[in-house]
Amino acid sequence: MKLKLFLLVLFFSICINAQNSFELVNAKKAVIPFKLINNLIFIPINVNGAELTFMLDTGVAETILFSLDNKEIKLQNIEKIKFSGLGGSMSIDGFKSDRNIARIGDNIINSSMLLFIVIDEEFNISSHIGIPVNGVIGYHFFKNHPISIDYSSKKITVYQDSEVFKKKIRKFEELPITVEKDKPYINADVEMTNEKKSSKLLIDLGNSDAIWLFPTLIKDFVYNRPNIDDYLGRGFNGDIYGKRSRIHNFYLGNFKFEMPLTAMPDEYSIQHVNLVKDRKGSVGGEIMRRFSVIFDYPGKKLYLKKNRYFDDPFHFNMSGLDFKQDGLEWQEDRVKIEPKKLYETTTEISSVNNFQYKFTLKPIFSIAGIRKDSPAFKAGLKKDDRIITINGSRTSDMTMEKIMELMKSDEGKSITMVIKRMDKEMTFSFVLEDPIPYQE
Repeated sequence: MKLKLFLLVLFFSICINAQNSFELVNAKKAVIPFKLINNLIFIPINVNGAELTFMLDTGVAETILFSLDNKEIKLQNIEKIKFSGLGGSMSIDGFKSDRNIARIGDNIINSSMLLFIVIDEEFNISSHIGIPVNGVIGYHFFKNHPISIDYSSKKITVYQDSEVFKKKIRKFEELPITVEKDKPYINADVEMTNEKKSSKLLIDLGNSDAIWLFPTLIKDFVYNRPNIDDYLGRGFNGDIYGKRSRIHNFYLGNFKFEMPLTAMPDEYSIQHVNLVKDRKGSVGGEIMRRFSVIFDYPGKKLYLKKNRYFDDPFHFNMSGLDFKQDGLEWQEDRVKIEPKKLYETTTEISSVNNFQYKFTLKPIFSIAGIRKDSPAFKAGLKKDDRIITINGSRTSDMTMEKIMELMKSDEGKSITMVIKRMDKEMTFSFVLEDPIPYQE
């Protein structure tokens, strides 16, 4: 959707408050509900009076705005800049805006928010998430207070009172972290086959995968087999490609994960990234969602406690399909009308008019990409095919999360899709197959 910005530029000199931090007002703690989609966290933030949705991402230092979903907002003190990050090309154009007012609920406020604005609409992640997403927020949300993330209840708690916080962490395992270039790092043990190696990893809540490793930065790195070439995601500088495989074990403190999925971006995708010293990769949302997590940036600690998702298997999207939502369209639904009671013992029955029709806005899903030699590729599906049904269910009644759950469900599961290609409906079937089962 087209980004609609009303930019208020101040040409006179003002005193800029550089603090750019969220503070708790009249509260010992504050609770924020969030949405969890594909291991990613989305929170509501009101910016200059506009209700927006931001992805919570410890892997970014600054707060980024890339879409307003047709909402109007006044942004102040605009300055043109360039961005760089994961992906192939060097940089993209954008703007920064200072002295914005952001509120989360009734008790959390940032009276001097600095925003970085990406004007490249290709960077808008909403179509791949399935809900309108306006931006990404990282360090400035975490830097002043301990932040608890409860993946089970889907609630974030921001702590102001130290005594309340001390009670909270009693049953958690405490791990040291460093905060470098405004991002959190932790040392974890990576066991590719049979040897543990301590590895410095970015804790990246904006990465939905379990683990990323950078082969070019790891001495004598050898890819585990089997592995596949795959599209890994999109960064500021374009698409990220590399390999996916499984490693033997991953250790985070005293917690152990067997055969986790691991993505390994190629050298081209990370060539323009300014990495901190000794970093070997990232630990992402597929690992972190298995805990109740507390980030304490001021105390340089991470606190972890197992939750009900801890023993979930590491499932892969076995279809080979990447999906996107192509907006909404009006669709006709037939709704049954319950018979009206005329008296206690009689009912008015109509054999003709016991249904009514209503029009509802429904999502449109299509194929954004397809992995070569995957089950869906071999079946004949193609990029840009519009998906009408999956296993008999209309995709217009589904969410992106539900579609992804189906593709990650069970190896050997049969999938039948009815799609529309060039105004022609076609049916394709394939069987889910894990291309990277771990082998000793």
